[in-house]
Amino acid sequence: MKRAIILYLATLIVMVPLDFLFLGVLAKDFFKAQVGPALGDVNIVPAAIFYLLYPVGMVIFVSYAAGSDWQHTLLYGALFGLFCYATFDLTALALLKGWTWPATLVDIAWGTFATATSATLGLLIANAIQRQA
Repeated sequence: MKRAIILYLATLIVMVPLDFLFLGVLAKDFFKAQVGPALGDVNIVPAAIFYLLYPVGMVIFVSYAAGSDWQHTLLYGALFGLFCYATFDLTALALLKGWTWPATLVDIAWGTFATATSATLGLLIANAIQRQA
């Protein structure tokens, strides 16, 4: 249980700033240009639920599935991110007016990268913490 909590917190600490940097700075203008009408003000409650819940999925379906091997964590993280972000983006493309293919492809690529990176760095941080304990 202690390992799960350390993995969760380490993954969360990597993922949130990484995603905020991408969405809030690096890709902000891109997404505004691509899907501006579909974007509204951020609803903080669902956003907070996502950021608290998604790392749970990473720990269960990536970190535990991969064991303590960072290469497998990187691969499983990329796959988990691909499937999760593709589920959202392809559904948005199918159902939301104004959602675009470029936004879909960029967001799926981002989700693949961000999930792989967050899960892997979370694992490495957790391993380092547990070695010192």
